Amino acid sequence: MTSRDQWHEAYESAPHRDVDAETLSGVPVEPVYGPDDGEFPGQWPYTRGPYASMYRSKLWTMRMFAGFGTPEDTNARFKEILRSGGDGLSTAFDLPTLMGRDSDDPRCVGEVGKAGVAVDTLADMEDLYADINLGDVSTSMTINSPAPMLLAMYVAVAEANGVERSQLSGTLQNDILKEYQAQKEYIFPPRPSVRLVTDVIRFTSAEMPRWHPVSISGYHIREAGSTAAQELAFTVANGFAYVEAAMAAGLDVDDFAPRLSFFFNAHIDFFEEIGKYRAARRIWARWLRDRYGAKKERSMQLRFHTQTAGVSLTAQQPEINIARVAIEALAGVLGGTQSLHTDSFDEALALPTEKAVRIALRTQQIVAHETGAPLVADPLGGSHYVEWMTDEMERQAEAVFAHLDEIGHGSILEGVYAGIENGYFQGEIAEAAYTLEKKVNSGRRIVVGVNKFTESDDETPPILSIGAEVEERQLKRLRHVKTGRDQAAVDGSLRAITTAAADATTNLMHPILDAVRAYATIGEIVSALATVFGRWTEDPVL
Repeated sequence: MTSRDQWHEAYESAPHRDVDAETLSGVPVEPVYGPDDGEFPGQWPYTRGPYASMYRSKLWTMRMFAGFGTPEDTNARFKEILRSGGDGLSTAFDLPTLMGRDSDDPRCVGEVGKAGVAVDTLADMEDLYADINLGDVSTSMTINSPAPMLLAMYVAVAEANGVERSQLSGTLQNDILKEYQAQKEYIFPPRPSVRLVTDVIRFTSAEMPRWHPVSISGYHIREAGSTAAQELAFTVANGFAYVEAAMAAGLDVDDFAPRLSFFFNAHIDFFEEIGKYRAARRIWARWLRDRYGAKKERSMQLRFHTQTAGVSLTAQQPEINIARVAIEALAGVLGGTQSLHTDSFDEALALPTEKAVRIALRTQQIVAHETGAPLVADPLGGSHYVEWMTDEMERQAEAVFAHLDEIGHGSILEGVYAGIENGYFQGEIAEAAYTLEKKVNSGRRIVVGVNKFTESDDETPPILSIGAEVEERQLKRLRHVKTGRDQAAVDGSLRAITTAAADATTNLMHPILDAVRAYATIGEIVSALATVFGRWTEDPVL
């Protein structure tokens, strides 16, 4: 049986969307192109896509990122996204929540609800998803250090509304390693932080079969200034590290790897991005099979979410960001993404307005329903340039893996720890960012509207402003919850967390669930863990 025959058998057994498989001119289009003995989508090593039928079966999830102000504010935006045709929610949390601090922490003054939604207790999570059926909607939460607490709150809200945790579908970012490398929203030292990640993997593998416990995220690495090859290499290396950590905790790779997912940036260099995605799938398949002993196809099939590049957006002539986003979104689709967020054109100025979010969603819908791009799997596969770029991305990534393997003495996990502690990742990203900035400042790299084709009469579009009243409402809500809760139950649940943290064999998800149900705050739970784990301070990279 030829490769094409094998692909055809898998393709025919898959469900298919009811679409006209033809161009605007009526030319019939096949679902895939290539020689009979070539590589096809859905076949190892999945360079051309994880599924035989790709978007002929199901379009990518249009998952729009949202979060600002109080939970009630964001709940209203969620409902607008769903009304506008979005089919997945993606939640952005404010900086205090990301850092595991409560809204009434003195260090959080002026930050509450500004860059995402404020969540302090289970009561906020109840408001955030009010009147949204969590059994029907797939939800992503961009949270890392306090990820176990937010997942526990989500589970508690769902179960209180009659949705069992086994029915829940979604993704928890929960990728702490990239925080030390790029985003810097860490709390605890790396090793106990990875223990928390592993506890979530163990918990969801046993009790939430439809949930992705980690979204291994290159997005923030790229936004911090890395190259495409560095984003690919550092991200996939972090994925290997989590695999090694989970296996060391006693899990079989095939018990959890099928639910790992990735999150990549869609930057503006169109062909480079497509090569990056194709190389990522190939690398993951080979390493999972050959190094980690995976047997299941699902373990070896890298699946990923894509977000267009926030760092590529400009405050100057912001309307032209719509064009940038469309090009980046198309790269994600042609690269085979499983879900996609398109940035709003005004994000370089402030939180996106409702109108800008709708335009961003409509951009995805145009790619999906007007361009014909989803009709063919890997339509650029076989292009000499795209195949060379895929190979080059893989080559550069493998060089990084070899370095981490060496400094980790045969362990990628230990190599990642060492690279964080000695400043390797941080230094590489900083150097790449500096190199690009020099090119922009010298004019060698043109950014339209910034260093060429500028206008003197740019008008700033209307922006969404978060005023002091948002913080006042959130603080009032928090005071009300603290006054009405059973303080003895809170104190007892926090003591249980500290006890569990001291025992490396105990899964912390269960005592954390008890604490959030008692309406303990995120800050209180973090403090309980910090008494055992300590807090991390990064040494400066010189």
